[in-house]
Amino acid sequence: MTSMAKTRKLALMAMLTAVSLIVFVIEAQIPAPVPIPGVKLGLANIITLVAIVILGRKEAGAILFVRIVMASVFAGGVSGFMFSLAGGALAYALMCLTVKLFPEKMLWCASILGAIAHNIGQLAVSVWITGTVSILVYAPALIASGIITGAFTGFGAVYLVRALNKLDKS
Repeated sequence: MTSMAKTRKLALMAMLTAVSLIVFVIEAQIPAPVPIPGVKLGLANIITLVAIVILGRKEAGAILFVRIVMASVFAGGVSGFMFSLAGGALAYALMCLTVKLFPEKMLWCASILGAIAHNIGQLAVSVWITGTVSILVYAPALIASGIITGAFTGFGAVYLVRALNKLDKS
């Protein structure tokens, strides 16, 4: 890889990291769509999925990790970091495993699986922190919300990948 290509890739990684952090901070100001703890749109995950497709797994993982750390500094604290890291790591792993199974126009499928995995990771941290297994009563609602929000963010990722590919060709 030439130094020009490395510089371009690093600049794109920095831009996607900044965008994902901005989206996260803005979304943190939006009231939850439903009154169930843990339910949110997860718009910053659009960037994670796009990064997996455009840049690769390793680079997307770095972008995700930096976003989680920075978001915890700005808006989450230690508990927010633990929830985000567990959910983000599971979502990232599942999206990395499944993204190649779907054509570009069906990235929303990988996004749904990632959103469900994210919710499972956060539930696991909740059970671990509280020692209360009864928290799992939220699982059906969180899985349903993961399907809905995962589809929404997945369609966003499809359109963003298409737009970035068009820019890259011009």
